Amino acid sequence: MVFTPDSLQQMSAYDVCNLVSGLMEKVSTQSKELLYRQSKIDQLTHEMATLKRLQFGRSREQLDATQTSLLDEACDEDLAAIEQELKNLTPAPKPDKDHRSKPKRAALPDHLPRVEIHHEPDSTTCTCGCQLKRIGQDVAQKLDYTPGVFTVELHVRGKWACGQCETLIQAPVPAQVIDKGIPTAGLLAQVLVAKYADHLPLYRQEKSFGRAGLEIACSTLGAWVGMCGVQLQPLVDALKETVLSHAVVHADETPIPMLKPGNKKTHKAYLWAYAPGAFEQIHAVVYDFCETRAGQNARTFLGKSDDDDRGWRGSLVCDDYGGYKSLFTKGVKEAGCMAHARRKLFELHANHSSLIAAEGLKFFDLLYDVERDIKSLPAAIRLQIRQEKSRPIADLLHQWLLLQASKVPSGSATAKAINYSIKRWEALTLYLDDGQVPIDNNWCENQIRPAAVGRGNWLFAGSLRAGQRAAAVMSLIQSAKLNGHDPYAYLKDVLTRLPTQRASQIGELLPHNWAPQTT
Repeated sequence: MVFTPDSLQQMSAYDVCNLVSGLMEKVSTQSKELLYRQSKIDQLTHEMATLKRLQFGRSREQLDATQTSLLDEACDEDLAAIEQELKNLTPAPKPDKDHRSKPKRAALPDHLPRVEIHHEPDSTTCTCGCQLKRIGQDVAQKLDYTPGVFTVELHVRGKWACGQCETLIQAPVPAQVIDKGIPTAGLLAQVLVAKYADHLPLYRQEKSFGRAGLEIACSTLGAWVGMCGVQLQPLVDALKETVLSHAVVHADETPIPMLKPGNKKTHKAYLWAYAPGAFEQIHAVVYDFCETRAGQNARTFLGKSDDDDRGWRGSLVCDDYGGYKSLFTKGVKEAGCMAHARRKLFELHANHSSLIAAEGLKFFDLLYDVERDIKSLPAAIRLQIRQEKSRPIADLLHQWLLLQASKVPSGSATAKAINYSIKRWEALTLYLDDGQVPIDNNWCENQIRPAAVGRGNWLFAGSLRAGQRAAAVMSLIQSAKLNGHDPYAYLKDVLTRLPTQRASQIGELLPHNWAPQTT
């Protein structure tokens, strides 16, 4: 309807009031609709900008040649691991009276350099008092490897006999991680470090070894990895007990594609990382590979169950993932990650140059300035300074968040960034009342990055066992790095000593306790 000055003059005052009221209501409705649309546009724009800043890997349902090689590696490793576990559980067999021929191992190439290592008895005097005479020797070949060079160790065990009482003495066979196997601890350590620290799949190592003079079949390498994984598991279990002996523990998780058996497709599994608090004296990390992201995985690792509150108790530093929430009713305190809260405002500022986000970031910067100054101080002094300096800043930040939340449109990207901190404020500020709790979860996030790097090389875990084995070996390698050790030197020494190490003294081989064995 179009209104002219003449038509308005002919209308009564009552009609004019109704007209004005209707127009105002229409304008109000349109304003609300425009506000909603703008909020939705801001939200979608923010999400799109965030996604553009992330990198995504290529998704493939069918396996190509490279993926098939990786799958074969996992199968070889799993089979060897199962065989080793069965061997550990089976009593020593009686001497085999069946002399049927067995397949012989291929001889090591003659062009490889040889190093003789002699093993002789401590004494060559017989118990009857006569001097023993050397009547022969046994020679066992072990394949060793230092980066780029193969060597063959000839373990010579002399046979000594007494001419009078016919006593025969010979040095015992040195214990090996792989019983009667050909690889030395150094070669096994090289394979494990290359696979789990340098992220080189076994089919690539096969080619690398070929350039060094001896191409070891990928199936053989897989068998070695599988058996080593079983033998190293008690050490990983002891490392887990050490991590859970602390009152402050970090937790984080990252997706790892895992191949589903039978259909040649992958689904999203998860690698969880647990580490003692950043201020603890012991530096370690334990990875736990699980098929899902379900919170039950975290409860299982921490020794919690649905009807039992026993298990680990303390402050768990983590993000806002819902899988952790049930732990906070079972004797676990939630310590939030201030870095996550800051990241929400940072992304808002990076994507939209938001002035509100820029203002909020100043509060977080002040909190982190305090932490940088006190990170090396004792917990009691750290707590005191936090109460004096950080608490007033946090209180102002909280007031600022509440004020901004009442101004910005509900559902907008700004509102979501602000509400993240408001809803988790108690957990985010737990560190202010405990000098042993860190301000964020960055320590654990840094420990899970090697898995993210490896994801681009080995693409997926070939099976649940393969994922669990990778988690176990990576736990030892990353913990060794945290303690300043060369992973190769550490694993070589551990694999050398492990076969004869007493179970009660297994803790001596943990990365934070380990020291190279002196000869």
